[in-house]
Amino acid sequence: MSRFMSQRFAGLEAYVPGEQPQDMQYIKLNTNESPFPPAPAVLEAVNAAEISRLNLYPDPEGKVLREKLAEHYGVRMENVFLANGSDELLNFFFMTFCDGGKPVAFPAVSYGFYPVYARLYNLPHTKIPLREGFRLEPEDYCGIGKNIVIANPNAPTGRSIPVADIEKIVRSSPDHVVMIDEAYIDFGGESCLPLVGKYENLLVCQTFSKFRSLAGGRLGFAIGSPALIEDLDKIRYSTNSYNINRLTMAAAVATIESDEYYVNNSKRIQANRAYTVAELDRLSFETLPSQANFIFTRCPGVDGGSLYRGLKARGVLVRHWDKRSISDWCRVTIGSREQMDIFLEKVREIIKEAE
Repeated sequence: MSRFMSQRFAGLEAYVPGEQPQDMQYIKLNTNESPFPPAPAVLEAVNAAEISRLNLYPDPEGKVLREKLAEHYGVRMENVFLANGSDELLNFFFMTFCDGGKPVAFPAVSYGFYPVYARLYNLPHTKIPLREGFRLEPEDYCGIGKNIVIANPNAPTGRSIPVADIEKIVRSSPDHVVMIDEAYIDFGGESCLPLVGKYENLLVCQTFSKFRSLAGGRLGFAIGSPALIEDLDKIRYSTNSYNINRLTMAAAVATIESDEYYVNNSKRIQANRAYTVAELDRLSFETLPSQANFIFTRCPGVDGGSLYRGLKARGVLVRHWDKRSISDWCRVTIGSREQMDIFLEKVREIIKEAE
């Protein structure tokens, strides 16, 4: 840290993204990217004609894309907010709705950016412990007098909770915003988007990074009541009004129009997830039930750090945290069948060496 940095941020612990090493060619199962490329229509949409217009600013309202998303999800354009990845959307949520009088709560084991944003803005925040087996108990969030952020399915555990439980939480907190982060909803989970029309305080966040194979495009969106969207836009226009670039918007429209392609890819990922879990079961791994494009697993004979390092040495990246409550576990992105077979082969090698 330099002597020039503001003292407000001197003690800030930044979010640590999944590593992207360049020293060799890895099988990347550490950042929950899709193993499949964007649909052919997306490649056609990001064409020379569109690139030739990069000298012009993109539409700050993102009208065409918002209308397309609204049509796809059965809402109005006024219900849709665009962000530069769901991380920016989370940033706007913490900026817009949380302060000293509106504290925020989220699970103690969840997406690592939640506590980072809370500390960045010096917000009073509560980390609510998960129950046994990394289960989220809805009653822990009902009527607590705080804004709430819940990832469903949760990361890194992959567990999800029913929409009925989410509705209990939202209904119990009419004066606070409840954000449901559905980054992984399209891999077997049940979206709570149908609740948006019933509850003014519900904000649903999704991303194009996982299911829609557009992690490099950086696009997230929220669907909520027009009042919430207007609040978010006030902050967006006060920070970065041109936050979605022209090429990403063109790619996103084509992505939505190619929905069948992505649904079929999701089915393949879900099949590969079931296959991988079954093979790990044969090796006596403990794996949590997942409705995401990753699994959270541990080996009784090899600690999480050793498994992570052993796999990396063999050209396979998975995600591991030193945090005490989850240090025995590794999060493994579900890739193609070929990638998962290589992962399983390397796991068997590590287990054999440990015997």
